[in-house]
Amino acid sequence: MKSELLESGPYLRNLISRGENQHLDFKFEINDARKVARTFSAFANTEGGKLLIGVKDNGRISGIRTDEELYMAESAAQLYCRPEIKFSVQKWFTEGRVVLEIDIPASGQRPHFAKNDEGEWTAYVRVDDENIRAGRILVNFWKGRRQEGILLNYGREEKALLDYLTEHDHITLSRFMRIARMGRQEAENILVNLLLMQVIKLDITADTVFFRLTGKHRQG
Repeated sequence: MKSELLESGPYLRNLISRGENQHLDFKFEINDARKVARTFSAFANTEGGKLLIGVKDNGRISGIRTDEELYMAESAAQLYCRPEIKFSVQKWFTEGRVVLEIDIPASGQRPHFAKNDEGEWTAYVRVDDENIRAGRILVNFWKGRRQEGILLNYGREEKALLDYLTEHDHITLSRFMRIARMGRQEAENILVNLLLMQVIKLDITADTVFFRLTGKHRQG
């Protein structure tokens, strides 16, 4: 993958001034394809984003030294992401240095997994400026969207969940398990089905996953 070297003008400095966020990540260098694969996975599984190589965490431009950075990025996307993640690249020349901009679009093939140091495949999502592991519920939700037809058995457990959410803003998996007196696997399956039916929605923070009623199912 080749990219023409362009003068960045104010573009790059304006981009960096936003700081690391939901859609932007800085890397001083890529010295481990497996680690950067997590960022690829997180951006592709969420809303997409840009990875600037040759920029320190504080926004200072350090520049890349060789094209090895691009080769490492390609290895991350092709060898350490499953399925492979497509990206575009642009080289910017600014302040006498070269910065690599990698643009990763939101994917329609979620989930994308990244291979960790132990050889395990894990999916990530982007939350603010962090890459967070996507839990089993979210992964099964993504997989379920590829299937046709959802069968939901509206029983005691589902009623307990929806009754709780009409009185409270949100619920966690562990609280749902307690109020419905059920095991993790069964609780996860119910939550996935309700997500697929758009009865509930999922919110992720750095610490917790919450489930809320969607607007069209909230009463009052």
